[in-house]
Amino acid sequence: MNAIKLALGSYDERILIAFLTRRRHTADIFMRLVTKLGNAAVIIPITLSTAFGLVPGPSELATAGRLAAWSLAISHLLAQILKRMVGRKRPDLPAGLDRLIVPEDRFSFPSGHATAGLSVALPVMLVLSWPIAAVVLGVGVLIGISRCYLGVHYPGDVLVGWALATCTVFSVQGVLL
Repeated sequence: MNAIKLALGSYDERILIAFLTRRRHTADIFMRLVTKLGNAAVIIPITLSTAFGLVPGPSELATAGRLAAWSLAISHLLAQILKRMVGRKRPDLPAGLDRLIVPEDRFSFPSGHATAGLSVALPVMLVLSWPIAAVVLGVGVLIGISRCYLGVHYPGDVLVGWALATCTVFSVQGVLL
């Protein structure tokens, strides 16, 4: 696990600093809102509403919602196990650069929000028409990006969260469908 931390270390810090030094007030507000879409209190009800057919859309949307619900649950469990195994602390920010939100726990790797965002976005986007699918995927990706912008995750945490979500979605899809 230390090899993972070392490999990500210097690149992660440089990219994170690039995010943090380019903040703007309007973007601060936007990113705080976007990151909330990955909070359990938001993403779980949306996912379950979709799974139970309560969200209007094509008939396949409820099936995609069930895939998203299973993927979200499994990827969350895996992300929490990885967080405790790796034990990577949240970024130590340089003087003058602060986190814009309070992190939910002390561990950073992988990003649970990034994992959750793509665990739900990928199955749903597969059944939607192009412009709507692009928006759904964009929101899933933005949730991850917001975590770096807000100063609570390194970019590597987000990338691994996205990879975990992608692997989980396609594994669950292989079992369910």
